Amino acid sequence: MGKPTGFLEYERKEGPNLPEMERLNSWKEFHKGLSKEEQRLQGARCMDCGTPFCQAKLMISGMVSGCPLANLIPEWNDLVFRDRWEEAFKRLLLTNNFPEFTGRVCPAPCESSCTAGLNGDPVAIKENERAIIETAFENGWMRVCIPPVRTGKKVAVIGSGPAGLAAADSLNQLGHSVTVFERFDRPGGLLMYGIPNMKMDKSVILRRITMMEQEGVTFQTNADVGHNVQAKKILEAFDAVVLACGASNPRDLQGEGRELEGIHFAVDYLRLNTKSLLDSDHQDGKYISAKDKHVIVIGGGDTGTDCVGTSLRQGCLSVHQIEIMSELPKSRAENNPWPQYRRVLKVDYGQEENIVVTGNDPRLYNRTVTRFEGEDGRVRKVHTIGVEWVRDGNGRMNPHPIPQTERVFEAELVLLAMGFTGAQDYVAEAFGVERDPRGNVQAAYEDHHTSVEKVFAAGDVRRGQSLVVWGITEGRSVAKAVETYLMGDQKA
Repeated sequence: MGKPTGFLEYERKEGPNLPEMERLNSWKEFHKGLSKEEQRLQGARCMDCGTPFCQAKLMISGMVSGCPLANLIPEWNDLVFRDRWEEAFKRLLLTNNFPEFTGRVCPAPCESSCTAGLNGDPVAIKENERAIIETAFENGWMRVCIPPVRTGKKVAVIGSGPAGLAAADSLNQLGHSVTVFERFDRPGGLLMYGIPNMKMDKSVILRRITMMEQEGVTFQTNADVGHNVQAKKILEAFDAVVLACGASNPRDLQGEGRELEGIHFAVDYLRLNTKSLLDSDHQDGKYISAKDKHVIVIGGGDTGTDCVGTSLRQGCLSVHQIEIMSELPKSRAENNPWPQYRRVLKVDYGQEENIVVTGNDPRLYNRTVTRFEGEDGRVRKVHTIGVEWVRDGNGRMNPHPIPQTERVFEAELVLLAMGFTGAQDYVAEAFGVERDPRGNVQAAYEDHHTSVEKVFAAGDVRRGQSLVVWGITEGRSVAKAVETYLMGDQKA
């Protein structure tokens, strides 16, 4: 490395966020980058550690340690330090189709396993990644690349989220003619409608979609395969099919009062808000509004945080986030040693904003909903109770209600953000593919072949709800499998 002692000489630094009260008045991205010189010093913090766990892609205790894409992190960190940005960009693209996506929304498992983080602060890898790709766009290094030769093979990709886009991009560059079918009106899947604009500006996605179109990828929107597009016709028209339609069955919460109006799945709430923003700057009114309402978000993950941030921007009266799980520790627990993925308390942007507005973190831990109470057919209150986690005879931890811990919250809007339970039935049934016990399409990793000839599966539809970085990883992997299927081992 160019600066072996950099991690001792320079402190970790990330780009600034706009002040909370300022960003609450906007749907624009609020995270800003560092100067080139500041970013160069962050590259210098990457130590000559010998074994770069950051790119190891290890599975430890069921969690990934290091980058799932096996990004060449020490190499491009060093090139950033040496001010050789174009070379860093070329290294970055060797392993990642869309670093502008992961540089914004990835939880950075690479940083959890960074050697510098063993006894100090890890290298700001995610910040460096975003800086590299944005510098490439600014300088025109990121160019349209049209494949020089076409194979004559046609591939259909069902879904345009991270896995679908990565598969389409990779297969197109291999010379195949790729058509992407997207059920909504804009490509991008989870990236477009599952992540709010202030977290990832949609111009970033459209910039890449435009490039892919110029490179030869065809996007068909409003094409809901299994509903208004027949799977049979796709199987007849294409040489291979990749199912990359996500795990989009939202987990529901059954109980008294569930039928009341004002209770929505978070995915619908976020999608409609972003669509209305893009269509009309919210002038069409075709979205679920939290304005002047008490909001309850059920679920403590990233989607729950996005609901908090969106509710605040819409002008809610209050927002609480109900989380059945226990609060994570502020630092690594003894049973979560390095280089495992670091399971520590994170105060994300939505919580930061609510703390500034109200003085309180909106999250309430070890608490679950018992019933909804309504008036005139609309939800008005949410009844909850505290829980404790008790290990059963099989060693599994289960929540048990704690007597006399009941608490009732006012609520005119309830958002269910409890994750997803697998692929939607109609897509799998349309292609006749087998499912695993969790409801995902059955297909082995790296092989990706389903039970149906020439049909492959990748991303959340195969592995279940996961991260954007895993979607890209699977999209690249399924492209290799399809290439072998179409062209034989000689080109794989």
